[in-house]
Amino acid sequence: MGEWGFLASLLDKVQSHSTVIGKVWLSVLFVFRIMILGAGAEKVWGDEQSKMICNTKQPGCKNVCYDHAFPISHIRFWVLQIIFVSTPTLIYLGHVMHVIHKENKLREAMRTPTGGVVKSPKYSDEKGQVKIKGDLLGNYMTSIFFRILLEMAFIVGQYYLYGFIMDPRIECSRKPCPFTVECYMSRPTEKTIFIIFMLVMSCVSVLLNVVEIFYLACSRSARRKAKVGALALRSPMNGDRYTKA
Repeated sequence: MGEWGFLASLLDKVQSHSTVIGKVWLSVLFVFRIMILGAGAEKVWGDEQSKMICNTKQPGCKNVCYDHAFPISHIRFWVLQIIFVSTPTLIYLGHVMHVIHKENKLREAMRTPTGGVVKSPKYSDEKGQVKIKGDLLGNYMTSIFFRILLEMAFIVGQYYLYGFIMDPRIECSRKPCPFTVECYMSRPTEKTIFIIFMLVMSCVSVLLNVVEIFYLACSRSARRKAKVGALALRSPMNGDRYTKA
């Protein structure tokens, strides 16, 4: 798990700048994907090539058959998936850090008046807590949209590369194999369980991202209605109406 430490520390910073559903998504990513991948899956797939048995002793045939069946190892595929899916969130984090740094400078300028007009901070408070609105909201929703696209792309890619069931028997007729060779994988049932588990976690991640987009859209709509209602109450027309009454 040591190699995941840097990524985990970065994603942990996103927790305080995410919605409730975003926090759940990050928890699923940490606990059910990164930890499972580091603690269990790597050991299960540690013998995927060394324990593969083929019905020939032709030098090089075993390696060719393994490469034919698995162009990329499941473990490396899932590592790439986690990194790519996390990238939009890290880009959003960079935007948040830039906004906080910029608005902290505004607060310093407000404390030391120079006679000029200084804008008040719009997105963050004194404690560094960020309100997801405006440009930040657009960036956040864009990151969620790309997370959905990347998750779906990796699910489809996994299906076309090697499916979702580990077949214990692999047939291969590539050179230097002298004939159509049959190879047999070790622990296919255990590997299939992990494949299905990681697939379910990917689907849960997609579902959480879709729910979060609807949550943000509804929250934004509610804020707009509240703002319009407040402006309507303060308008001069309302004041004249109450005066005439």
